[in-house]
Amino acid sequence: MTHRQEFSVKFSYDVVFTRGLFEISNSTLRDILPHTGAPARMAVFIDSGVHKAWPSLPEKILAWAGTHKDAVYLPERPMIVPGGEESKNDLTFVQRITHQLQRMQICRHSYVVAIGGGAMLDAVGLAAAVFHRGVRLIRVPTTVLSQNDSGIGVKNSVNLDGVKNLIGTFAPPFAVLNDSLFLQTLDDRDWHGGVAEAFKVAIIKDAPFLDELEARADALAARDLDAMEAVVKRCAQLHLDHIATAGDPFEQGSARPLDFGHWAAHKLESMTNFELRHGEAVAIGIALDVYCAAQLGFISLAERDRICAAMRRCGMKLWHAALEKRSGSGMLMVLNGLEEFRQHLGGRLTLTMPDGVGRKREIHELAPALVADGVKWLSDARKSVVQNSIRA
Repeated sequence: MTHRQEFSVKFSYDVVFTRGLFEISNSTLRDILPHTGAPARMAVFIDSGVHKAWPSLPEKILAWAGTHKDAVYLPERPMIVPGGEESKNDLTFVQRITHQLQRMQICRHSYVVAIGGGAMLDAVGLAAAVFHRGVRLIRVPTTVLSQNDSGIGVKNSVNLDGVKNLIGTFAPPFAVLNDSLFLQTLDDRDWHGGVAEAFKVAIIKDAPFLDELEARADALAARDLDAMEAVVKRCAQLHLDHIATAGDPFEQGSARPLDFGHWAAHKLESMTNFELRHGEAVAIGIALDVYCAAQLGFISLAERDRICAAMRRCGMKLWHAALEKRSGSGMLMVLNGLEEFRQHLGGRLTLTMPDGVGRKREIHELAPALVADGVKWLSDARKSVVQNSIRA
């Protein structure tokens, strides 16, 4: 006898854009909470990089919570936790967070507030997803990359055994609160690198957005907050539309369009022991893939050059020496990223490529010789950029 059990669960969450989230007069956080008549219990975690750039933030949050104590209760001061890939390089950090949640008596009707970059949000999000089989997570992304891409999605993960995002869950947040003022705390690497995710989604989904990125390139390079805020909002909307309408929000299939350029990026991150930041690696991965796409006839050479030129104008570097690292057998080590990507997806290798700017197609193989040619092309282009800058 077989009985087939079938049910569906509807997920929904708000992604809110604001400035000055923890200003006393800003009610964004309290407005998203259900009105139960009792203050919402919250555990607040702050990325150490955010705290270093904004040392007074914990006191600012406490002052905000004190003013809004009818709606929010913090059992402890906001806790500072490691940021960057240090927070997700194994399961130790996740276990530490769950211990702290237990101490603060966080339950399934409580809230975990994570304030930080994508890596920290990933790790705290995983802890929230497994604690009591899932407690309510409010993400407050603080980087370009997390506000326009990773922080607004439904994934949480950590690395293990040198493999990027090997352990994780699909667990939609309760809400995502994007405060653009946090972007002012970023160093230039994270400011510029985060724009790579905007190029990714523009290239495969929205040609007019690529036009916008080109038009705003100089302003983005100069750290214009209004320009960045506009780009973040558009990129986030495209990302959210994909999750809602592509038919595979929990990635049960073999294709992951929003990971265009990521097969090489993930491998480059691990090869450099994460010295290369995610946005920086994605920029290089995109450049490598657009070269391959042009050689395969999916886009024109002019479109390839246009994309790479615009990325450079935005402040991105499209080269790292790790691209040229080879194994004992002489194979480029970055090529191992293709097999790791296949294993991560399961089944047949499926890579998203542009099919003209603003559209996508899928391929199931990428010749090593073509990738090697792409690495050489990026190396030559980097030398030309350096020479031109010297002449200037």
